Amino acid sequence: MNFKAGLEQLLSSHKKVFVNPSREMLIHKSVTKEKVFVTKTGALAVWTPAESTGRSPKDTFIVKNSKTEKTVDWTSPNNLPVSQETFDMLFEDALAALSKKDSLFVTDRVIGADASYALPIRTVTDRAYTSLFADNMFRAVPENIEKSVLFDKKFTLLVIPYDKLDEKKYRNRIRMLPNGKSSDMAIVMDFENSLGVVFGSAYLGSCKKLMFTVMNYYLPECGILPLHCSANEGADGVSALMLGLSGTGKTTLSADPARKLIGDDEHGWNDSGIANFENGCYAKLINLNKEKEPEIYNAVFHEADYMEHGAMIENCMIYPDGTIDFDDERYTANSRASYPLRFLSNIKESSVSSHPSTIIFLTADANGVLPPVAKLTKEQAMLWFLMGYTSKLAGTETGIVEPVSTFSRFFGAPFMPRNPDDYSSLLGKKMEKHGVNVYLVNTGWSGGAYGTGKRMDINITRAIVSAAISGELEKSEYAEDKLFHVMIPKSCPGVESSILDPINTWSDKEAFKARAEKLAAEFSKQFDKAYGHNTNLSESLKSQCPGK
Repeated sequence: MNFKAGLEQLLSSHKKVFVNPSREMLIHKSVTKEKVFVTKTGALAVWTPAESTGRSPKDTFIVKNSKTEKTVDWTSPNNLPVSQETFDMLFEDALAALSKKDSLFVTDRVIGADASYALPIRTVTDRAYTSLFADNMFRAVPENIEKSVLFDKKFTLLVIPYDKLDEKKYRNRIRMLPNGKSSDMAIVMDFENSLGVVFGSAYLGSCKKLMFTVMNYYLPECGILPLHCSANEGADGVSALMLGLSGTGKTTLSADPARKLIGDDEHGWNDSGIANFENGCYAKLINLNKEKEPEIYNAVFHEADYMEHGAMIENCMIYPDGTIDFDDERYTANSRASYPLRFLSNIKESSVSSHPSTIIFLTADANGVLPPVAKLTKEQAMLWFLMGYTSKLAGTETGIVEPVSTFSRFFGAPFMPRNPDDYSSLLGKKMEKHGVNVYLVNTGWSGGAYGTGKRMDINITRAIVSAAISGELEKSEYAEDKLFHVMIPKSCPGVESSILDPINTWSDKEAFKARAEKLAAEFSKQFDKAYGHNTNLSESLKSQCPGK
């Protein structure tokens, strides 16, 4: 069946379809027809069902066919296959569900600020609030979109957030639950047919991350490197990138008043430079501090008439009197806010920039054994890019009594579906071609592991980042750490030299060595598990893995 033709038939025959409605209409419909609350500042708030307060990775699938069988890394636990037949059933059921709705909302946007590779996306949903999210997060269609290398892909996304799948119909086709029944939700991508379905997940991030996974699949075939990173630009017009998992400080450090923000989450790097995928931000609200993160706070909570506001607060603890408790995670620790980039005060409106001069990999090492900063050679950068290391802290989950090493390839494993060398080799080529310096910056612990040592002072980290981006750090002498295969500087402007080698901050040197060797062994084990079978990775890259 030609599903896009089926969709067009639905839209032409349905009694009430709003095609590219105004932002004001979407806000009005959200408040008057859906369970959306207007806060005291004018921002909108919503609470989703318990099963929809975050991504559902076990319900996220990719259609496996003759092409994706070779291009998707099916050895990764993040890439779950589903048959073409099952996807076709899902899409047909989604069309049937939409046909019964009172109203449909259609938004035509693109992913990508660089029109040369922007991906057209049509989002169709029964919820004005979902359509408003698409308006916040996806970009307006540029005039020259037909020149995009992804123009022919023209992706279509159907979103039915609150409908549930027929358990009997999908039994043994999607995720099976412990009770013997199938899941009632599915988030599925069909790369070859440029189709996607979000069925049964009301979490807005399901739409965002599905589309960025699609971009991260398409772009390497065009020689464009997708990156899960923040980016900003200095007065000299040169960009810098920061990659890091949650809790490493990516958003905080990229919000530099002296540099214009290009974007805080997803970017592409082509022959012209860096471009943001997004039109907005989707920021975590848990533990938000007005003083420490004023840009995010003001973007969400500035006062305005709600019809002119449109910032969206998802699953945050709000009391009847309007008080918001950012530290209360009883409903979920994954409270979020969506808002357009224009709500920030220090942005580059075009969301594009030149090639980066500096790339920073952020890690929050709770073992306290990685240096505050280290420079990486091309092979070392490719290795740390592959590993995407940080720590999960003790006390954050039941049963965790000491830091747990976490590895997420390319600092965004669930959203990077292709074979790993497709991404790592592109990074190496672009580093070499554009003379980019790459640094590993540890925002974690110093002087001991979590529970003994102290968290790296944010002012020290800011001084390191500033020295790296300005080029001052490049002037330092370096000594190689033979265990972790990184280059440790002997000096850094604004930072006491004695703390640059982490062993100096530990009173018990033998304890440091034991802890360092333990972490290196974890790297080696993870590398063998994830990449030991991969014959496309060079021996020079493999030799840079800690513990080898």
